[in-house]
Amino acid sequence: MDLGLKGKVALVCAASKGLGYASALCLAREGAKVALCSRTQEAIDAAAERIREETGAEVLPLVADVTKAEDLERIVQETVAHFGTVHILVPNSGGPPAGTFETLDDSKWELALDSTLRSTVHLVRAVLPSMKAQNWGRIIVITSTSARQPIAGLLLSNTIRAGIIGLLKTLSQEFAGYGITVNNVAPGSFATDRITHLLNVRAKDAGITVEEAKSQMESRIPLKRLGHPEELGSMVAFLASENASYITGQTLLVDGGQTIGL
Repeated sequence: MDLGLKGKVALVCAASKGLGYASALCLAREGAKVALCSRTQEAIDAAAERIREETGAEVLPLVADVTKAEDLERIVQETVAHFGTVHILVPNSGGPPAGTFETLDDSKWELALDSTLRSTVHLVRAVLPSMKAQNWGRIIVITSTSARQPIAGLLLSNTIRAGIIGLLKTLSQEFAGYGITVNNVAPGSFATDRITHLLNVRAKDAGITVEEAKSQMESRIPLKRLGHPEELGSMVAFLASENASYITGQTLLVDGGQTIGL
């Protein structure tokens, strides 16, 4: 299937590894030019080189901390200066730390807000002029199934991801007249560093091994395994495509059937 992404320009955040990297890779495979960012030059340069080698795509590595508004505005400006525009935006960040109401202080709340909700707002604001000018755009945020079904021990994610869904649903209505679609992909349990961290936390709390915690997690997934990051990246690429031009304001679960809500 030709997704119609050849020559399109994508900006993917937190893309040196995990779901961000997989999303950038899948977009590049479809012929998109990709700008990608991470906090460290070495990590993002290595990721960009791997994508170039596999796909032959033009890749622009950028350094940014998604919790800093000035960094986000700068990488959008650098992407536009290099490629001429931004067609596809993929806001992404590491998930907020695990914890309960009594263990999470104000500093952790502020950091979680900056890295997820506020970073999305800053990025959308920065790319909107380009998308409106070309009357075409795709905004695809990587969130979590916690936005639809709260996950024990992930209070920050449960709270803030739901707010992001409200933001995106509203923006899908406001931007539709400009040919801009706004969706989010909600990953379940994927084989990433984030899941490794959560498994370590759960193993410690339960007094079991990490492997036992992993087996317990997989047993609750109907497909009985963790997801592969590129399975999420493929959904991002589809939502960015011409084939998905009539899909907007949606939360697409990519979770192996793990979320049981309707």
